[in-house]
Amino acid sequence: MMMSNLKLGVDVIGAHNLFPKDGQGTSNAYVELYFDGQKHRTTIKDRDLNPVWNESFFFNISDPSRLHYLNLEAQAYSHNRSTNGRSFLGKVSLSGTSFVPHSDAVVLHFPMERRGIFSRVRGELGLKVYITDEASLKSSAASNDHPDNLDPALPREHRSDKRHVFYNLPNSAQEHQHQHPQGPNQSSSLAAEQDNHNEHHHHYVPKHQVDEMRSEPARPSKLVHAHSIASAQPADFALKETSPHLGGGRVVGGRVIHKDKTATSTYDLVERMYFLYVRVVKARELPIMDITGSVDPFVEVRVGNYKGITRHFEKRQHPEWNQVFAFAKERMQASVLEVVVKDKDLLKDDYVGFVRFDINDVPLRVPPDSPLAPQWYRLEDKKGEKIKGELMLAVWIGTQADEAFSDAWHSDAAMPVDCSPAISAVLRSKVYHAPRLWYVRVNVIEAQDLIPTDKTRFPDVYVKAQLGNQVMKTRPCQARTLGAVWNEDFLFVVAEPFEDHLVLTVEDRVAPGKDEIVGRTYIPLNTVEKRADDHMIHARWYNLERPVIVDVDQLKREKFSMRIHLRVCLEGGYHVLDESTHYSSDLRPSARPLWRQPIGVLELGILNAVGLHPMKTREGRGTSDTFCVGKYGQKWVRTRTMVDNLCPKYNEQYTWEVFDPATVLTVGVFDNGQLGEKGNRDVKIGKIRIRLSTLETGRIYTHSYPLLVLHPTGVKKMGELHMAVRFTCISFANMLYQYSKPLLPKMHYVRPFSVMQQDMLRHQAVNIVAARLGRAEPPLRKEIIEFMSDTDSHLWSMRKSKANFFRMMTVFSGVIAVGKWFSDICSWRNPITTVLVHVLFLMLVCLPELILPTMFLYMFLIGLWNYRFRPRYPPHMNTKISQAEAVHPDELDEEFDTFPTTRNPDMVRLRYDRLRSVAGRIQTVIGDLATQGERFQALLSWRDPRATAIFVILCFIAAIVFFITPIQIVVALAGFFTMRHPRFRHRLPSVPVNFFRRLPARTDSML
Repeated sequence: MMMSNLKLGVDVIGAHNLFPKDGQGTSNAYVELYFDGQKHRTTIKDRDLNPVWNESFFFNISDPSRLHYLNLEAQAYSHNRSTNGRSFLGKVSLSGTSFVPHSDAVVLHFPMERRGIFSRVRGELGLKVYITDEASLKSSAASNDHPDNLDPALPREHRSDKRHVFYNLPNSAQEHQHQHPQGPNQSSSLAAEQDNHNEHHHHYVPKHQVDEMRSEPARPSKLVHAHSIASAQPADFALKETSPHLGGGRVVGGRVIHKDKTATSTYDLVERMYFLYVRVVKARELPIMDITGSVDPFVEVRVGNYKGITRHFEKRQHPEWNQVFAFAKERMQASVLEVVVKDKDLLKDDYVGFVRFDINDVPLRVPPDSPLAPQWYRLEDKKGEKIKGELMLAVWIGTQADEAFSDAWHSDAAMPVDCSPAISAVLRSKVYHAPRLWYVRVNVIEAQDLIPTDKTRFPDVYVKAQLGNQVMKTRPCQARTLGAVWNEDFLFVVAEPFEDHLVLTVEDRVAPGKDEIVGRTYIPLNTVEKRADDHMIHARWYNLERPVIVDVDQLKREKFSMRIHLRVCLEGGYHVLDESTHYSSDLRPSARPLWRQPIGVLELGILNAVGLHPMKTREGRGTSDTFCVGKYGQKWVRTRTMVDNLCPKYNEQYTWEVFDPATVLTVGVFDNGQLGEKGNRDVKIGKIRIRLSTLETGRIYTHSYPLLVLHPTGVKKMGELHMAVRFTCISFANMLYQYSKPLLPKMHYVRPFSVMQQDMLRHQAVNIVAARLGRAEPPLRKEIIEFMSDTDSHLWSMRKSKANFFRMMTVFSGVIAVGKWFSDICSWRNPITTVLVHVLFLMLVCLPELILPTMFLYMFLIGLWNYRFRPRYPPHMNTKISQAEAVHPDELDEEFDTFPTTRNPDMVRLRYDRLRSVAGRIQTVIGDLATQGERFQALLSWRDPRATAIFVILCFIAAIVFFITPIQIVVALAGFFTMRHPRFRHRLPSVPVNFFRRLPARTDSML
C-alpha cells in the first residue's frame, strides 16, 4: 500500500431523489470530485433526478503517510445551459481514515450535505471509494473547468429502468465471501429463500431492510488503519476505524447509513444478539424420591450440548428458584429445549420429570414489552406420560436489551467442566456504583487534665487518630501542667455509609518503643458536621475514657475527667481523588448540593475482541476467560465472562451521565482468574482511555483499539478490542460554560493540599474503593481497581522520564523553530525574506496598535488552516511517545521492580550509580540557571562595585535618551541592529554579553 504508484479510486455510481433545479422539475446533474489539489468531473445527465453514471476516476496519492489527513469531497451540480451557470445540489465529504483497499470496498449511498445554511438539498449519492496500487491504472486526466466544455450532443448513457432488489442477510458465513451483483432471477430466488427462512424462524430472526440499489449490495466494511504521522509507530499498534452494522444501522464515518427502523433506541451501539431465555420460577407437589419420604430437587436446562443447573434444596417438595438461563442463538445446535427436574443424590442423581419445548414455537419479546408471565407445566416421565408435580416456567426469545440479561446464566459464558451456580455467579455482567467518598479533617488542638500512670515524671504525650486502617500521630509534647497543646491537622478518607468510628487515643511515651494509653474517645462520623466551604467549624471538648478502671473509689473522688479539644468536620467541598489526576473521570465535590446538572450522556458499546493472547492452558491448549471493565465517575461496569474464547463477542452497551468534558473513560480487558484454582489473580490484558473532550458530539466512533501492555520483555499487543462510543450533548451552552470553570472544586484552591498529602489520600481512597467493590457479587478485585486507577503512575521510571523529556522538547519545538528562523533572518540567508521582515517590523513599530490584532488574526488563520487536518478519531496509547519501542531491558526491569526493591545489592548499586549520573546532569543545568539569576541580582547589589557603577551610570544615560527619543525610533534601531547584515557582525560575543558573564555569582560560596 505504500508504493509510489498508490492511487485513490472513486466510482461514481449514481444519485437518487435529487432536488429539481432547472425550473422544470428536473436537473442536469453532474459531480465534481476534489482530492489533494486534484479535480475530476463526471458527464452531465440531462433532465434526470435519479442519474446513473458508473464512471471511475483515479487520483494520485503523493504522500501515503498523510492520507488520513486528506479529504475527498464530491459536489453535485445542476448545469443550466441557457445561462451557462450551475446550481448546487449537495455534497459528500469523506475523511482519509475511511478509505479501504479495493478488495474491501463497497458501494455506499451517502446523504447529501448542505454547503450553507440556505442550501436546499436532498437525496443520496452512491460512491465506491478505495485504494489501489495496480501499476496498469493511470490517473484520470484533469477535467476542464466548466461543464460547457463537454459535448452537449453526447447521447445519454443507456441504463435499465428496472431496479434490482437485494436482501442484506446477516449470515456470518457469508460476510467474508466476495459478493457480486445479482441478476433479477438470482434476486428473486434469494428473496424467496429469505421469505421461506423467515416463515420458519420468525421469532428470533430480526426484520432486515430491503435496500433498493442500482449497484452491488453492501458488505460489512473492514478495518481501516488510522495512525498519526507524528507518532510513526507500527501500523499494527495503531487505531483502526471500522464500519460495523449495529443495532441502529450501518455506521460509516461516524454516521448511521440506512438506519434500521426496527432497532431499539436503547441498544443501538451494539450488534443485536438473540438469546433463548428460560426462567425457572418454582415447582409444586413434586413426587417423593427418597426412602426418607422427601426429595432434594434441582433443575437442569438443556439445549444441545449446553446445560445450566439451578441450586438444589434439601427435603422440599415446593422449591422456589427464580433463576434465568440464556442460550445464545448463534450457538444453539438443537431445536428442542428440555427442562429436567432431578433429585440430588450422593452417587447418582435421580430423574423426577421433564418439560420439553420446540424452540421454533417460542415467542419473541422485545422491550418495552412487559415481561412474559410464567406458566405451570405438568411434568412427564421418561416414557412421556404425565406424572405428579408441576413446574412454573417462562420461555421466550429476546435480545441483550432484556431486563433478565445481566442476571441470567449465559451459555457462552459457561464453564465446560463446572456449571454450578457458584461458578456462574462470577461470570455475570454487573453494574457497580463506587461509594461516595469524603475527606475527614481532624484538628487536634489540646488536651487537659491528663492523669498519667507514673506520677513521678511529666508525661510525654501524643495523640494517635485512627479511622479504619488509617492511622496518624501528632508530635510528642511534654505535659508539664498536665495539659498539652498540638494544634495539628489530620486528613482521612471515608466512604458512605460510614461504618467506622473515629478513634483518638492519647498515649504517653514511657520509654523508647514503649507507649501507655492515657485516654481514648470514640466519635461516630454520623454526628460529625459537614461543610461545603471554608467556614469555621466550632471546636468541641470530648471526654477521654480510661482504657482500664483500676480503682472505682478513686474514680468517684476525681472531680474532673480528662478531655481533649478537637475540631472535626466532613469536607464536602473537595473532590476525593481516587485516580490519577491526568485520567480523572469525575471532578464533582463530595457534597451533593454542589453538583451541577449533567451536560451530556456518554454511551459505550463493547462489541468484541479479536486476536487475544492465551492467558492460561486448559486441556493442553491455550485459552482465555476474558471480561471487560469500564470506569467513568462512580459507575463501574463489567461484562459477562466469555469462557474459553480468544475472539469473544460481548455486544453489551452502557450509559453514563457526563458532568464535565475534561474527563476520561477507561476500559480494561482482564482474564478471569477465579475459574481455576482459588487465590489466582485476575490478569490484565490491556487498557484503553478515551478523553471526552476529543469527541465530537453526536458522532458514533467505531474503532478497533489495540490492547498494548508493557511487559518486562517489552511492549506487546495482546489483541484488539472493538468498541462504539458516542457522546451526546444535552445542553451545549452548559458544556461551553464548563470551559470557563476551574477544573477542580473551589476548596482545592482555597485550602490546597500538599503533594505528599494528595498521594497519601489517593492511596487510601483506592484501598477503600477496592474494599467496597471487592465485597460485591461478582467482586471487582483489588488488582482490577489498581490497574484501572493507575495507582503506580507516580513511581519512578527511566522510560517515563525520557518520554516526558521528549514531550517537553516537542512542546518547545515551535519556539526553537522560531528562534532558528529568526537566526536565518539575522544572517541574511534569504535576502528577500529578510527585507520583507524588516518592512513588516518597521510597520509594526510605526503602528504599534496593530501588533495585538495581527498576532490574534494570525492565530485565528492558523486555527482555521489546521481545521482541515483535525483528528478524526480519539487519541490512543502511542508506543513511540511512551518511549516503549526501544527501551533497554534493564530499564524495564527497574520499572517493574517492587517498592521497596527486591533486587540484589549489586543491581541496586548499578542503578543507583546510573541515577546519580543522570541527576548530576540535571544538577548542572539547575546550577547554571541559578548562576544566571544571581548575575541579574548582582547588577544592582554592588557585589562587584565597578560593574554595578558602570551599570548604574548606563541606566541614567539610558533614562535621558529614552525620555528625549520617541520609543518607536529606539525599538526600530534596536531591531535593525539585531537583524544587521553578517558583514557588520563579529564572531566574538557582544559587549553586553561579555559584561554580563563577568558579573559575580554565588558559585564561589558553594562548598
